[in-house]
Amino acid sequence: MEIFDIFLLETVLNGVLFGGVLALLALGLNLIFGVIDVVWICYAELMMIGMYTVFYLTKTFGWNLFAAFAAAIVIVSVLGVLLHVLVIRPVLDSEPINQLLVTGGMLTFMQAAATLAFGIEFRNVGVSMPSLVLGEISLPWSRISAALTALVAMVLLWLFLKKTYLGTAIRAISQDRGIMPLVGVSPARIYLTTSAIGGALAGLGACLLVLQYDVHPAIGLSFGPLTFMVCVLGGLGNMLGGFIAAFIFAQLISIGGFYFHIEWGYVMAFAFFIVMMFVRPQGILGGKS
Repeated sequence: MEIFDIFLLETVLNGVLFGGVLALLALGLNLIFGVIDVVWICYAELMMIGMYTVFYLTKTFGWNLFAAFAAAIVIVSVLGVLLHVLVIRPVLDSEPINQLLVTGGMLTFMQAAATLAFGIEFRNVGVSMPSLVLGEISLPWSRISAALTALVAMVLLWLFLKKTYLGTAIRAISQDRGIMPLVGVSPARIYLTTSAIGGALAGLGACLLVLQYDVHPAIGLSFGPLTFMVCVLGGLGNMLGGFIAAFIFAQLISIGGFYFHIEWGYVMAFAFFIVMMFVRPQGILGGKS
């Protein structure tokens, strides 16, 4: 029974670490929705591009891993701005269903383009990191470093939103768009800044995930729906709610995988999401934070 408890504790701790990365991805998507009021269905595909960037810079061009990380964050941030300018901005005043269709179309386009450009092979950066061994508990450093980095990023974003003028403007425009031009704040500038930050968070997520997962054109399908459901469960636009929901999902997946099979862990998480949408359709905290 003691060994069983140790393995269960290891599973719970791994769930906490996985929840940190999910929370980071949900944070970027919630920030974009909270400010621009458009859900980027293709958000995880930006992460996929970031993962490919890290792979090719390190494997083909011989870049240092951390230099490749920095480049991936910048490139995906620029892609976030381009996505807003070329795709999102033209449909800002359209019906929500049109916005979803456009971003959903971008998802299909980016996956198809990645398949044509990179092929369907699974690729790995080949970085092997040891595990932290505590007695009979083993935690991979790749997941620990990812969770810690995600936590630092979330704290820095919170400080930026709370302590800077631009961050205050971002929070204000998410509450009342109509009044912002009256006080001299350009919504267009805030939208571009938010898209850049959201893209940078997707790029950071790519750097954290590329150490743990192979990259392929459909990698977004592994995290996109999960990230979206985390945001909805927490309350679309509510960053604290998304943070809480990320750890709930991660624990359901981890513990379900421990007792049954990892696929059953995802089934449990999705079933919980469906039930919660009947019980509390506005999300755990509901409303934008």
